[in-house]
Amino acid sequence: MRDFIRRMEEKAIAGERLTYEEGCRLISASGPDILDLIASANRVRHHYWGDQVNLCSIVNAKSGNCSENCNFCSQSAYHDTGVPTYPLMDAPGLLKAAQEAGSNGAGAFGIVVAWWGLREGRELEAILQRIRELVAAGHTRTDASLGIIADRKIAFKLREAGLAYYNHNLETAQSHFPKICTTHTYDDRVRTIQYCKEAGIRICSGGIFGMGEVLEQRVELAVALQELDVDVVPLNFLHAIKGTPFEEIPPLRPMEILKIIAVYRLMLPSKDIMTAGGREVHLRDLQSWMFAAGASHTLIGNYLTTSGRKPEDDLKMIEDLNLRAVAYCGGTVQEAVEER
Repeated sequence: MRDFIRRMEEKAIAGERLTYEEGCRLISASGPDILDLIASANRVRHHYWGDQVNLCSIVNAKSGNCSENCNFCSQSAYHDTGVPTYPLMDAPGLLKAAQEAGSNGAGAFGIVVAWWGLREGRELEAILQRIRELVAAGHTRTDASLGIIADRKIAFKLREAGLAYYNHNLETAQSHFPKICTTHTYDDRVRTIQYCKEAGIRICSGGIFGMGEVLEQRVELAVALQELDVDVVPLNFLHAIKGTPFEEIPPLRPMEILKIIAVYRLMLPSKDIMTAGGREVHLRDLQSWMFAAGASHTLIGNYLTTSGRKPEDDLKMIEDLNLRAVAYCGGTVQEAVEER
């Protein structure tokens, strides 16, 4: 297995795409082989990203009462989770949140809303205005996660307003998706990504692991992301919320999470691999290992309905690893760690 892992490392550094079969063999690694896998992923990460760690933050800009029945989500109207509900935040609230994200070292600030998606009308116009104001303020790069886009014209309007990146996770493998959600389809999600790419918006898309998928389905998702040629790949790890259908699913073990990160680094070698939801809860004392396993990006601050770590703790962790936390704005790299 060790020799195979090194061959995959060399292939990834050469920019060659790993196959589904190769990914399945990697993700079956166990015992000491996982450490070999992590070491190879670290060298691949360093080849493409050096000592740079990119940072971003998000805000829950519209909470609860979502019409979709995603089994993992605390904001679905189908689940009784007790999360706060509120309409779209006003412009001053979003501007304040973006300013705080920038002061914490984040290079990107994502507006996230809980709804089916965007259609022509008053909500779209409100979103476009919020994006314009955030772009003009310039605290961070302006990104968004606004659900499904059913009309490609909407994607072009988002780009004209100044949106840089659109987050739309595939969530899981196509073969597993019907067990996750039935109110929209996997193809709806793929189509949304394609519309945004046509409009010139960069794509942030990944998934959530630990939702009952098998190892091969984790690789299936990686292959789909290869084919879509996304830019940032967020890796989330199920934080089971009471009141959702997935509340009883046991959490992934830390070494299993590190193995997932490493396989994704090898299968998507040049992409910006981001650790996001669940990393604090499930990695625990091994949290700093996520960078050795191949992560080049992490989300700092709070999530949508759960809390993250203090930004200063993450910045100190990155510094202790002799890595550089930077605000990467898609072409401009700005140091985000002040002299201590």
